Amino acid sequence: MASKRCYYEILGVERGAAEDEVKKSYRRLAMQCHPDRNPGNREAEENFKEAAEAYEVLSDPEKREIYNRYGHEGLSGAGYRGFSGFEDIFSSFGDIFGDVFGFNTGRSRSRTAARAGADLRYDLRISFMDAALGTSTEIALAKYTLCGVCRGSGCAPGTSPQICDRCNGRGQITQSSGFFSISSTCPKCQGQGGVIATPCKECSGGGKVRIAKTVQLKIPAGVETGSRLRLRGEGEEGEQGGPNGDLYVFIEVKPHETFQRNGDDVYCRVPVTFVQAALGGSVEAPTLTGTEKLKIPRGTPTGKIFRLKGKGIAHLRGYGRGDQIIETVVTVPSNLTRKQEELLREFDRLSSEAKGTDFH
Repeated sequence: MASKRCYYEILGVERGAAEDEVKKSYRRLAMQCHPDRNPGNREAEENFKEAAEAYEVLSDPEKREIYNRYGHEGLSGAGYRGFSGFEDIFSSFGDIFGDVFGFNTGRSRSRTAARAGADLRYDLRISFMDAALGTSTEIALAKYTLCGVCRGSGCAPGTSPQICDRCNGRGQITQSSGFFSISSTCPKCQGQGGVIATPCKECSGGGKVRIAKTVQLKIPAGVETGSRLRLRGEGEEGEQGGPNGDLYVFIEVKPHETFQRNGDDVYCRVPVTFVQAALGGSVEAPTLTGTEKLKIPRGTPTGKIFRLKGKGIAHLRGYGRGDQIIETVVTVPSNLTRKQEELLREFDRLSSEAKGTDFH
């Protein structure tokens, strides 16, 4: 009896190769040597089996450790016997062949397996102030739930699905090709194993009906455009006892006429009169929760920045708040009375004399 080749040599990888590299190499060999691509080629069949055996060992950390330390004899001592045939290979690596060849070669899945309900998405547009301070609201949505008449079976009351005569209730049909069999979903029953002869009138045989529902939503302070809120279990109803899906609410924040946001800081511009800027004074600055008296020093120019600590937006994931940034804008009067013009000219004359310069 010929001795077995080294598994690493078969797959063409180094002994320290990562799992992804081992899988990639096996996929490549499986495509090259697959019996369906090499009908009647005994060498290709043996290479295919050999590659599958090598991958089965090197993709399993425990078996790989035994093989690295003791070789083929160590695996035999541990009870490993390799594959009995093609069906054994396909049932073990059905996911890989499904990816490579585009069909399912594994065993048929249970038709009664629990399935989670679909997740839902809802786009919600809210005001700047609601995003900054938080709020509660209601959203109305439409979703599918199990039919109350047939309880999700799709059959009219008093009836049940009939066994599919195409697949004899297995949910899959098997076709022979070369040295192995290919299983695919039954086109008549769509893998369910049964067909509905008398559909439920309420849901037209679909097993689900569309309903309208109102959901309470609490929006935390600090959300912004792109924020996503998750409401567990508010998606569509699961099947066969599976969990409900989730509802994801995506936030869009409307722009504000006064405030702009930068992270958790709030920015706004506050007008200051020419006299206030020159002589100093105070102005009422708008904030998220009302107004704040802001002291204006003498000689304040346009663009002067003031910071109000802790007057910004609450940190969404943590404690504290951002700041409010206020920029002054000195306003210049456009409609002056004769008296105001005379006073300004007098001001200009006195300023020129103080500088020792005569302007005309």
